[in-house]
Amino acid sequence: MTQAEESVAKVQEKLQNVTLEPKVEEPKADEVDAESGDEGAPAAEGTEGAAAPKKKKKNKKKKKKAKQTDPPTIDIAKLFANKIYPEGELSDYVYGEENLKRSTDEEKRYLDRQRADDYNDLRKAAEAHRTVRRYAKSMIQPGMLMWDIANNIENATRAVTGNLHPHEAGVGFPTGLSINHCAAHYTPNKGDKTVLSQEDVLKVDIGIHVNGRIVDSAFTIAFEEKYDPLLEAVRAATNTGIKEAGIDVRLCDIGAAIEEVMESYEVELNGQLHPVKCIRNLNGHNIDRYRIHSGKTVPIVKNDDETKMEEGEFFAIETFGSTGNGYVIEEGECSHYARNPDAGNVPLRLNSAKSLLATIDKNFGTLPFSRRQLDWLGEDKYLLALNTLVRADAIHDYPPLLDKEGCYTAQYEHTIVLRPTCKEVVSRGDDY
Repeated sequence: MTQAEESVAKVQEKLQNVTLEPKVEEPKADEVDAESGDEGAPAAEGTEGAAAPKKKKKNKKKKKKAKQTDPPTIDIAKLFANKIYPEGELSDYVYGEENLKRSTDEEKRYLDRQRADDYNDLRKAAEAHRTVRRYAKSMIQPGMLMWDIANNIENATRAVTGNLHPHEAGVGFPTGLSINHCAAHYTPNKGDKTVLSQEDVLKVDIGIHVNGRIVDSAFTIAFEEKYDPLLEAVRAATNTGIKEAGIDVRLCDIGAAIEEVMESYEVELNGQLHPVKCIRNLNGHNIDRYRIHSGKTVPIVKNDDETKMEEGEFFAIETFGSTGNGYVIEEGECSHYARNPDAGNVPLRLNSAKSLLATIDKNFGTLPFSRRQLDWLGEDKYLLALNTLVRADAIHDYPPLLDKEGCYTAQYEHTIVLRPTCKEVVSRGDDY
């Protein structure tokens, strides 16, 4: 054996006699003994490689979920971290063989996704509406000034939509607070001292918009049980209209169904039985962006309008019932106004009229507005200018709508979307 071979043999012999032991990590000083649970306790003497104490974990306090106040003051965007707002009541279409397949049709589902932002804006407005009307129902009491009721509702609307510029989000149209034989288009002007009484029947019509997507929904308040059949007739008629509505449905068919339900009711007042009548010259309507009425009307009585509802349209399904004539006329001091979208460039001589029109265009555009909203903006002594704009047809005025004096009227309303895949009642809540 050579000298080199002897060296290799000795190395191999040494390697065979080596025993490999696992490496033991030095315990960290800030660890806590898992078994003893004593924070900072030293390892026992003579215990080689014993685990050192482990640090006790601190309990992190969970952030409390924000809750809405009463009255509402918190922007609902702060209550939905992902800024995705809940869908309304969904239902499949029931008319037409092709429409029955819409919920599973991939092309229709694609079209639905294309309008996700529009739907989300509308659902945000609907969530705001549910919040505001919940507050309104608890806040409204006999003995209150109508002025205070209107301001409370509209201030809450501004708060829950983030107190943004009026054209970006907030009040979608003047809060309707029509009483008894006044069916619609009344809201108090400055100086109005009307007080709500125990015997009154009050229609509360609230509009809220987000980026021009308007939720239009109304309900009726009565403090006396004797009016319950009137309210129930109108609520049932509105729900019938919602049920009948759908893609390719003729408007006249919806009106016929509403009329049949509404006029099956009667109400006894002061010992006299009154049939509930549809107010035949008031209708539902389709809604477009920044346009509360955009062309189509949904009748609440049978007529010969064979126009059909179409995919992608937004509608306000509303019905009005009356113990009177079932017909309204314009009468009384005007509070509701709206820009004429077809007016174009209107020549105006009065500087105050020019200035007021600029204010209206900037803050409302084609959204309806009231004198009270102009007051809120800080406008003063504007009546001459406003009347000038009305006479020039730059602005439309909408006076109160009255049935015969002494009768009672009620209203219920929801906003629906005829989505490519299904029908969505965006304003539906657990109240109506």
